[in-house]
Amino acid sequence: MTPGSRVTLAKDFDPSFKAGLNKKKEGVALLEEGVRLLSEYQARLAAQDTWGVLVVLQALDAAGKDGTIRHMMSGVNPQGVAVHSFKVPSSEELDHDFLWRYAQRLPERGQIGIFNRSHYEEVLVVRVHPENLDRQKLPKAAKKGDIWQRRYREINDWERYLTDNGIRVVKIFLNVSKEEQRIRFLRRIDLPDHNWKFSSADLAERTRWDDYQKVFSEALSQTSTEWAPWYVIPADRKWFARVGAAAVLVNALMDINPQFPVVSDAQRQALLEIKKELEAQAPKGAAPDPFEQERQADKAAASNGGGRAADGDKR
Repeated sequence: MTPGSRVTLAKDFDPSFKAGLNKKKEGVALLEEGVRLLSEYQARLAAQDTWGVLVVLQALDAAGKDGTIRHMMSGVNPQGVAVHSFKVPSSEELDHDFLWRYAQRLPERGQIGIFNRSHYEEVLVVRVHPENLDRQKLPKAAKKGDIWQRRYREINDWERYLTDNGIRVVKIFLNVSKEEQRIRFLRRIDLPDHNWKFSSADLAERTRWDDYQKVFSEALSQTSTEWAPWYVIPADRKWFARVGAAAVLVNALMDINPQFPVVSDAQRQALLEIKKELEAQAPKGAAPDPFEQERQADKAAASNGGGRAADGDKR
């Protein structure tokens, strides 16, 4: 989304859009490449230990948030990723400001954090169900004026603060149609092993579809900024939503362009001294450095027009 633009979900975005991809297998191939790139850039992000990445994932029920996370992050090191889902606030969370519980779960430098639902619930669900606002124990003065405009500003300021401090904020909205949601709800009912996914509360929330379309449109319009723009991903086809979300995250990581640290000359010399010690400890008949031996063999094969499969350590 262009920062500062005003949008209406139903008018400005098509949930069934496929960007010219007509077959699922095309999307699968693209997703595999996206997963490969995510794995590479995540390793560099962790090694550099300078930036953190916060992925904000919002959607209506049954839009495919869980599946998108599972497929998109399938190739990354789990030690470098943390996924947080935010349910009904606890009594402790209600005793703090509305951003407090989200601030507790921000990613560290070198990590990717994913909010499966996020601080935007405070201007979405809370706005559709204002009784939730009453439970936040706000003083009367805090409820005066346009509280939603104030929260938009506070969210924008918070995200600017995070960005200024090295936390890249990547915001993704999975846009599913009302008819596709109906079909997915029916699937959850028809398939016994999916029954656990369905709640009567989902159907109750569906009756507020128009209200949610309105508050989502308003939130997207008010909080798509230069430092943290929104990306609206068509989600009627799950495979396309996964490709789109992965592409957005890969693009953000490529923009950061983290690099593996380069050691100093003195550190490199120290490593070479340690290498000599380890080579001297090789058992009789064993190569002093099997990895270096393989590297040299690969180079020789490549220079002769051959080459072996680059599959890393052969042992």
